[in-house]
Amino acid sequence: MMGALIIGITIGGIILFIATIGLVIIGIIRVSKSGGLSGKDKQAQAEETRMIQDIYRGLSKMEERVEALETILIERQKKEFGK
Repeated sequence: MMGALIIGITIGGIILFIATIGLVIIGIIRVSKSGGLSGKDKQAQAEETRMIQDIYRGLSKMEERVEALETILIERQKKEFGK
């Protein structure tokens, strides 16, 4: 009785192992064919990239404006203390 249980568990483990290896191989094949991303995912990633670039450009412009305002404030302070 105990031997049959051990054999059953062993065979079940082998079947699970083979199924797992098969699924991994199928996944690798699918990823290699599609380039890893579906069409929707590629579009979403491209849109996200554009948004991040727009945010970066906006922040760069804002940084320039802040620096200009700092310069103006420093010049005003110099004029006020110079009087």
